[in-house]
Amino acid sequence: MQKFNTQHSFSRRASLYIVLALALLVTACSSLRLAYNNGDTLLYWWLDGYIDFDGEQKGEAKHDIDELFRWHRKTQLQDYVQVLQKAQAQLQQGKISRADLLASYHDARNRTQALLLKAAPDIADMALTLHPEQLAQMEKKFAKNNADFRKKNMKGDREQQNKFRYKKSMDQFELWFGNFSAEQEAAIRRASDARPLDNEIWLDERMRRQRSILELAQRIAREQPSREQAIAWVQSLIRESFARMDNSERKPFMDAYTNSTIDLVYTVVQLATPAQKAHAHKRIQGWIDDFNTLAAQAK
Repeated sequence: MQKFNTQHSFSRRASLYIVLALALLVTACSSLRLAYNNGDTLLYWWLDGYIDFDGEQKGEAKHDIDELFRWHRKTQLQDYVQVLQKAQAQLQQGKISRADLLASYHDARNRTQALLLKAAPDIADMALTLHPEQLAQMEKKFAKNNADFRKKNMKGDREQQNKFRYKKSMDQFELWFGNFSAEQEAAIRRASDARPLDNEIWLDERMRRQRSILELAQRIAREQPSREQAIAWVQSLIRESFARMDNSERKPFMDAYTNSTIDLVYTVVQLATPAQKAHAHKRIQGWIDDFNTLAAQAK
């Protein structure tokens, strides 16, 4: 396994989230296939913003990203097809329940954790070669991201923040279902506003995760443990990050937010007209076709 940097450990961790959620991040792109085929380049530049690769690391980073996408294309895409086909059938039959949506949420979360744990050895290898300047770059990037979060999500009063959150959700719903009537939008807005709103909590949770990542990166860079020990530390951080969602003092808030978000999605599905469901069916079929084509290219 080639090595590059611990800061890249954070980057690779985030990259796996990106790969997993790629279908949800291409709302501005008409073709998932196009986005996926350019994902390695986009991911490299995204990571470089956190790390500022040096000359040697550039080649290593590109190689590692290529290997990640090759593995993902070979082993994951057909599974995504099955997930999408199931959702498509449930939508067509009108049998999507809140329990189905909650199960999909937990499935996505479990898949993400499994991907991160699979990457733990690679993350550890990277971490063992971190430069101090790159740790400082990661810290600066975190600070910038937090400033952007405050600017976008915490601007104005409660009404303005609710409106911003609603518009972000509508971007996703319109991708799936097309345009909504004014009456539908009003009902969706009510369901959106029913979600707990506390951006101070989300910001604090972001900063907690960032501190944990940075502290681990600093520890590995400083102590230079064995590869096995570094892997164990990375695995522990991943598991602790997911376990916090179930065990923190904020669990009531997190649970309420998850459940109300499920209610929001369920509201949209129930409100959708036959034409809107046909739009969603066609959109899902496009993604199924793209995933099948991408998977076939790996053979």
